[in-house]
Amino acid sequence: MTDADVRLVDMTLRDGMHAVDHQFTPEEMAEVAAALDAAEMDVVEVSHGDGMGGSSINYGFAAADTEEYLDAVVPELTDTELSVLLLPGIGTVEELDTAVDHGADICRIATHVTEADVSEDHFEYVKDRGLEANGLLMLSHMAEPERILKEAKLMEEYGADAVYLMDSAGALLPNDVRDRISLLVDELSIDVGFHAHNNLGLGIGNTLAALEEGAVTTDGCLRGLGAGSGNAQIEVLVGVLEKAGYDINPDFFGVMDAAEDVLVPMIDEDEMPKLDNDSLMLGYAGVYSSFLRHTRRAGKKYGIDPREILVELGEMEVVGGQEDLITDVASRLAEERDAGPAAEAASDDD
Repeated sequence: MTDADVRLVDMTLRDGMHAVDHQFTPEEMAEVAAALDAAEMDVVEVSHGDGMGGSSINYGFAAADTEEYLDAVVPELTDTELSVLLLPGIGTVEELDTAVDHGADICRIATHVTEADVSEDHFEYVKDRGLEANGLLMLSHMAEPERILKEAKLMEEYGADAVYLMDSAGALLPNDVRDRISLLVDELSIDVGFHAHNNLGLGIGNTLAALEEGAVTTDGCLRGLGAGSGNAQIEVLVGVLEKAGYDINPDFFGVMDAAEDVLVPMIDEDEMPKLDNDSLMLGYAGVYSSFLRHTRRAGKKYGIDPREILVELGEMEVVGGQEDLITDVASRLAEERDAGPAAEAASDDD
């Protein structure tokens, strides 16, 4: 852990993969990692957007495999720590071993907010391999603070060095963040972190609320790259934290340059995160941010407004791993739409 007030984790090469359909090349990852290292970023996370092992037909195939990405990034990191993401049921022991062999410092183990009990073996293995182990509770808007505390205590019991509250849908309001983070800080003996999405335009504001309640580690992406409307924009976050008087390690100009001079030339304009109607609905309906691109594709295929699909998915309380339901919902809505005129015509004939 850093001696600064806040440890900043850059997710451009992990959560940012969602924005580019997981198509960063190893060479592009190396360029971004080198720029972040030069800017003295505390931690850089490298994985498929859905974690190690996520490259698949269900989540989207990446441009390269985990080992190729790590081969490219590791030589570019000097003082910056390397993190990888593991979702139980997606990532495998073999991929974790590969990350360890490449010098990963941190493994973040992510579960749905009410399913921390599936992670015990994963924490044990990560700790046995000598890595820092952080627990991530995803879709944290879907549980009350007391239930989140129960799940966080399980991760603490399993050996977590920190527990993160993940606003995976960008659905939390500042008071929701405060209620959850303050309870975790008061009741846990380990560090508490926060991961924001910007689907309601609250990425930076919610991050500040979390830090004010005692969180000491937080995430962001260059240019806010990420699923949905993206993550908290990390160059903005660095500037805001400096203005707020926090002691942080990353160099403000260096992080700005990494975004402007290195990342932006790699990204098509339509891949840049923006708060449009569809992504706003993610936060409003409480749907996992990585569902956005899949929903847009299904909407186009079936001629259904993506917002209608997202409302249905929100009412179903879908979670990560249920991406197959997107097509099911879109198909059903199209059938109901097409059946409407036919039913009306039949009624008129009667």
